[in-house]
Amino acid sequence: MLRNSLLALSFAVLFPLAAQAADPLAIEVYNPAEKAIFPVSSELITGKHDAVLIDAQFQRNDAQALVEKIKASGKKLTTVYISHSDPDYYFGLDVIKAAFPDAKIVASAPTVKAIKASMQGKLAYWGPILKDNAPARLVLPEVLKGDHLTLEGQPLQIKGLNGPAPERSYVWIPSLKAVVGGVVVSSGIHVWIADTQSPKSRQDWLATLKGIEALKPVTVIPGHYLGEVPEGTKAVTFTADYLKSFEQQAAKTKDSKGLIDAMQNAWPQLAEPSSLELSAKVIKGEMKWPN
Repeated sequence: MLRNSLLALSFAVLFPLAAQAADPLAIEVYNPAEKAIFPVSSELITGKHDAVLIDAQFQRNDAQALVEKIKASGKKLTTVYISHSDPDYYFGLDVIKAAFPDAKIVASAPTVKAIKASMQGKLAYWGPILKDNAPARLVLPEVLKGDHLTLEGQPLQIKGLNGPAPERSYVWIPSLKAVVGGVVVSSGIHVWIADTQSPKSRQDWLATLKGIEALKPVTVIPGHYLGEVPEGTKAVTFTADYLKSFEQQAAKTKDSKGLIDAMQNAWPQLAEPSSLELSAKVIKGEMKWPN
């Protein structure tokens, strides 16, 4: 009887300790805004001791600023995850790797495949434009095994890999109810559509956005944005509304000029008209663009 009582007491003491929540994670966002060619987001996810970086910036100077931000956090960078295959997500990897050589650099299999197929061509195009801010060397991430990362025992889930567009996935942090990474959400700017050249690819994009909404996130950090990060899922709603508007206007207009004018009239407050101009030319078949 005494032994059973002691065992019960032991479990009563141990269970609350085991059930205590892990130290909460936190998100720090780096976005160079108007200072850079692309206002692309990187997120530093931090725990009590360690950190995971989502995306590595485009320009060397921004990657270096990101390095300083990581060092200032006082956390050990264990992993760098590249969430998309566009060069503004991974060109800064050589700077990050030089500063944190022990950090693993990974991406999903579709992302690694796309980077490997296009990285030399992207460097040939962007190198002369970036000049001193171009990467000194290209770093190809390793393929992530599985569908999640782990930070101090807490999962960072890669969502969308089994969806209609696995090359356009994103990161879901359940403990924070936060969505970060990826290229599917924008805010404050004309949405880049040149890489989704078929109506089906844009419908797949809308389906991915519905998947984000279904998670009921508290926070969504757009992959590209200018201005403040909108509350809740407002950036998701904006991106979906923009895509639907673009689709409608593309069907009505005869050429890129008509499409550009229609979208600027519908969305006069948005920055980065160059994204709209190029996207309109590509979708209207007036310009070739590798996707």
